[in-house]
Amino acid sequence: SGKAKNIPPYPGPNRMRDCYCTVNLDQEEVFRTKIVEKSLCPFYGEDFYCEIPRSFRHLSFYIFDRDVFRRDSSIGKVAVKKEDLQKYHGKDTWFQLQPVSADSEVQTSKYQEIKLKILLSEAQLGCGSLLVSGNCCQGLPIVNGQCDPYAAVSLLGLSRSEAKKTKVKRKTNNPQFDEVFYFEVTRPPSYTKRQFDVEEEDVDKLALRVDLWNASNLKFGDEFLGGVRVPLRVLGQAGVHDAWYFLQPRENGGKSVKVEDLGSLRLNIVYTEDHVFPSEHYTPLRDLLLDSANVEPVSASAAHTLGEVCREKQEAAIPLVRLFLHYGKIVPFISAIAHAEINRTQDPNTIFRGNSLTSKCIDETMKLAGMHYLQVTLKPIIDEICTEHKSCEIDPVKLKETSLSENLRLYVDRIFNVITTSGVRCPTVMCDIFFSLRESAATRFQVDQDVRYTAVSSFIFLRFFAPAILSPNLFHLRPHHPDPATSRTLTLISKTIQTLGSLAKSKSANFKESYMAAFYDYFNEQKYADAVKNVNSFLVVIYFTHLVSRGGSSVQFLSSSFTHLQPVFFFFVYLLQMFQVIQPERALYIQANNCVEARDWIDILTKVSQCNRKRLSTYHPSAYLNGHWLCCKLSADSAPGCTPCTGGLPANIQLDVDGDRETERIYSLFSTYMTKLIKMQEACGSKSVYDGPEQEEYSSFVIDDPQETYKTLKQIISAVQTLEQQHTKYKRDKFKKTKIGSQ
Repeated sequence: SGKAKNIPPYPGPNRMRDCYCTVNLDQEEVFRTKIVEKSLCPFYGEDFYCEIPRSFRHLSFYIFDRDVFRRDSSIGKVAVKKEDLQKYHGKDTWFQLQPVSADSEVQTSKYQEIKLKILLSEAQLGCGSLLVSGNCCQGLPIVNGQCDPYAAVSLLGLSRSEAKKTKVKRKTNNPQFDEVFYFEVTRPPSYTKRQFDVEEEDVDKLALRVDLWNASNLKFGDEFLGGVRVPLRVLGQAGVHDAWYFLQPRENGGKSVKVEDLGSLRLNIVYTEDHVFPSEHYTPLRDLLLDSANVEPVSASAAHTLGEVCREKQEAAIPLVRLFLHYGKIVPFISAIAHAEINRTQDPNTIFRGNSLTSKCIDETMKLAGMHYLQVTLKPIIDEICTEHKSCEIDPVKLKETSLSENLRLYVDRIFNVITTSGVRCPTVMCDIFFSLRESAATRFQVDQDVRYTAVSSFIFLRFFAPAILSPNLFHLRPHHPDPATSRTLTLISKTIQTLGSLAKSKSANFKESYMAAFYDYFNEQKYADAVKNVNSFLVVIYFTHLVSRGGSSVQFLSSSFTHLQPVFFFFVYLLQMFQVIQPERALYIQANNCVEARDWIDILTKVSQCNRKRLSTYHPSAYLNGHWLCCKLSADSAPGCTPCTGGLPANIQLDVDGDRETERIYSLFSTYMTKLIKMQEACGSKSVYDGPEQEEYSSFVIDDPQETYKTLKQIISAVQTLEQQHTKYKRDKFKKTKIGSQ
């Protein structure tokens, strides 16, 4: 989410700007906000989450202005170094916008390798040669869809301005120039030794500069890609230097701009980096977590304990749900914690109303497993509402004309109908969970006949469909926030749908506004309550024939279309973010807009082809061009691949989830809240020894069985401490092995 302020006014009578913000990994745009019109303090309020698919040096944010001619000009940027992201983690921070200049836009995580060598001329003992060779680069930025790089090599000194250029390497962002340059290096007058010693030269005034340029046919000239300045003193006594360098901006390249004139941008950045070990390191903690559904009582389990010690239930729910979904154990786990929560609930009207671990886990499960269900159910009608822009205001204070409740009523009716007839598309895992909720609620509150419905509708209507209607952009139903008028319409629809799904005894009590209570009279009919009960009943019954037909058609689709695919990812040599899908007939090339989108494509294609028995073992990580493969130079287009393919995925994978990574995240949470774990241990001891009133400092923990909980805590702490030792050793070893100049 973001907000900008004090953006300099447009130089004209209007003065206002139409601005948008982009999110970039280095210079690659991966997300763009909506355009906020006619404002110098635009509020975007948009959230963007992505897995970062490649290395990077800066997370950058650019503010652009779109003028009347639909041309975009940059106003300023915020560039946060990767190593500084933790400073701003989870905090609202105002950043001063910095000027954007072509010379400073070198934020890539790219490398340049330079090999230097001092040679002594045998013919002239008073002279030597500086040899520059093996100049190669990795992952140069793509400019306007192309990269035709060349290098300019200069030897810098008091009276030196020599510059030599390599040939242009066409259509590649990983060039290897393979050219050798010689520069004459003179010795000082006092030189008497036969061996040339670079330390005797005034090396502080000598340096090698290598600039990378993109050869352009545009009238604006070639684009600067970055450069490296290497002082000759790095050669030392050996006279040889071979190292990799990050590309840097041009020295004194940009024009001076007053920073305060550009305004500022408020950002909330959450950055998590996981160092994941091989699977066997996580076995003790993972087994402890996955066994949680079998622990009696479930409040003494490792997963429930995580929910007790975390500051927010949400941060525990996310990795737990992903872990249990990955191993196919989400239903028994949620059933166990839901049953325990229902048994602790005294009033049937308050079931799952709080932000408990159970409610957060079910929310997260619906978000992961139900995304497609949400799309096919709501997206068509939401798109229609956002396109038609019909006014649906019913608040008398805001009305400039007669009530427009008829428009609103039609929208509510249509959305209610698509929801209550969508049961056949509901994912099986959600149906299983709803069945468990209904059974536990009906057993606990046998007198209340409606509780079996409200326990389910509180999730399906109040926590699944209603939030998606209210904020369709957060559920991938729309690319951006709706405009204010449409947002108001969706708010009114969401409120009504929540009330329809609640099956509350007194409907008017659900509304603070009298006009909403009056509007609801349109729906105060038994047929609506019956429809809610019917969809609830349908969702909790698993129809075997339905599963077979749905699964059957899916399998048939895959076998006829995609199971033969072997997707292979690589950065294509002359176009941005391209990858290759190898088929029996021909290779298919697909271009994505950015690295995040490419990663999503690869994940999907890998999943649908994972059961293919004819998967290739090797592939060509480049194109067949001008009569040969660019990677291995073989001339036959049918030549076997030169690079091994990645290994196959397990056939039972359900989501793009790495079980070890989720266990690592859970370990990190336990490690963060170690103080609370120890305090919870003390609470177990206190309850076991003293059979008296609970001490106030321990009252925040749910401890039904102190002895069983203590045993679990001891196992958790032991597993966490073992992993902490392994992390410490890993960091120590990595620090020792890291050396300047290595990739």
